[in-house]
Order: sequence, then C-alpha cells, then structure tokens
Amino acid sequence: MNPILLPVIVGGLVVAMVILLYLALRRNDEGRASERLDQLVGRNTRTDSSADLLLKQALEEVDKKTLMDRLTPEFFNLTRLFEQADCNIKPSALFGVSLVLSVLGAALSIWLVNIYVAPMGALGLFSLPWLWLYTKRANRLKAFAAQLPDAMELVARALRAGHSLAAGMHVVAEEMPGPISKEFGRVYEEQNLGIPLEEALKGMCERVPNLDLKFFVTSVAIQRQTGGDLAEILDRIGHVIRERFKILGQVKALTAEGRLSGVVLIALPIGLFLMMLWMKPDYVELLWKDPMGVKMSIGAIVLMLIGSYAIKKIVDIKV
Repeated sequence: MNPILLPVIVGGLVVAMVILLYLALRRNDEGRASERLDQLVGRNTRTDSSADLLLKQALEEVDKKTLMDRLTPEFFNLTRLFEQADCNIKPSALFGVSLVLSVLGAALSIWLVNIYVAPMGALGLFSLPWLWLYTKRANRLKAFAAQLPDAMELVARALRAGHSLAAGMHVVAEEMPGPISKEFGRVYEEQNLGIPLEEALKGMCERVPNLDLKFFVTSVAIQRQTGGDLAEILDRIGHVIRERFKILGQVKALTAEGRLSGVVLIALPIGLFLMMLWMKPDYVELLWKDPMGVKMSIGAIVLMLIGSYAIKKIVDIKV
C-alpha cells in the first residue's frame, strides 16, 4: 500500500465528519435564532390551526428526507431517545457521523497495528456518538429527578396561594432552570392550546421516564376525579423523593468499593491486551490465528460479560 494514501484517506474522513457535524448543528441554530427574533419583534407564528400545522410538519418531514435519512436503518430512528436526551441532532446525522468514525477507526487500526484489529477499532469509534447520546440522556434524566422535589414544593405553594395547577406549572417553567422548566413549560403550553391536562402530563411521562413523576401525574389525575388537597399530596411526594435520594446516596457510598472493583476487573484484561498488542504483536497473534486461541478468546469475552453482569446486579440496588 502507498504510505501516502492512508493519511490522505484519514484526513478526508476527518474533514467529512466535521462538515456533517457543522451541517447538523447549523440548521438547528438557525431555527432557534429565527424563533428568538420572532419573539423579540412580537411576531405571531401560530396563524394556522393545529390540524394544518400537523399536516404541514408531516409534509415537510417527508420532503426533507435526505440520502442519509433513507440509508439509516429503522432501528436507528430513535426519535424518543433523542427527545429524552434533548439532542438537536437528527438520528440520520448521528448515524452518518458513526459511519465516518467507524471507517476512520478501521483505517487507524490498520495503520497503527494490523488488519486483524480493524473490526475492534471500527466498532469502538462507531459506538462513541451513541455513547455520548446515552450519557447526555442519563445526565438530563438525573438532573430532572434532582429538580423534581423543588418543583413539587413550588407547585404546592402556588396552589396554597390560590393559583391553579396550570399556573403552578407555569411558575415552575419561569422560576426553575432546565431541564424541568422546559418540560413543565411544554405541558403549560399544550394545555393552553386545548390539550387536556391529563394528556399533556402523560406526554411528559413518556418524554421523561421517571417513577416519581408518574406518582405526581397519577395523584393529579386522581385528585381531579375525586377531589382532595392537592398541595398536601405534592408536599408528601416531594418529601418521599428527598428521602429516597438520601437512601440512594447511602447505598452508593456503601457499594462504591464493589463498583470500583468491577471497573478494574473489566478494564484490566482489555488494557493488558492492548499493551501487549502494541509492544509485542506476535505474542498475542495466536489468539486469533490459532484455533485454540480463538476458542480461548471467545471464552474470555463470554466470561467477562457474565462477570460484569453479575457485578452490576450485586451493586445495583433499587431504592
């Protein structure tokens, strides 16, 4: 192989990845900027009816399908996951970035090590964007759960002051930071547009899979049917959530040693394998060239997966 060809290919893939990221983020930035300008000048954008808006949005989504949208498998059409992560990148764009990174990982593996490591490098870099998406979703849901007790108390105070439940949610949307302000604000806007409050709250539960939030939505639905002091119910829910967070912190402190042991036991063989592959490749080539080495490699991977699952079940205590 020409030694100049591989750096050129790698450089071209990096440039293509940067261009894809720029195009994916630019459209969302322009949309947010136009919305802010419309709000500043007081321009009313809701001139059509709800049915017309839904029909227009569906037609625009069909017309705006790019080549990457058609190439993206249905499995990667994870609209709900992207919505839960509050990610402004389209699934097709993230899938395209993953493909570019996988090719880049395979090329780097061939260049730096050998061709046998190319699948590992491709799979590792392909999973990086999805790992980022999962981390972003987990952090957002964790921040929402931490803000929920304060939101419950704020809504309870608004109810005691004589406001309605919708007005209490509007107070949460105005006074508290994201992500809870965005979700409560969306519920407030949906019920203003004519959607029943119960349906708007159920939609928020689908966007934010949180057990405490389901308690809140269920209590609101029961109170609206049977009556009762909703402010006191919300105070009790907030108190229960705070106590659960205290117990969860104690559980994490008690299981910290087990979790760290699991990380070390899983990372140690992988790190040792990569180090030996870098220092003495011919020493570990038997793991995929010799039939017995292949069986040993498969057995080691299976045992590592079983061990990691067992450690996770031991330290993952539900509260």
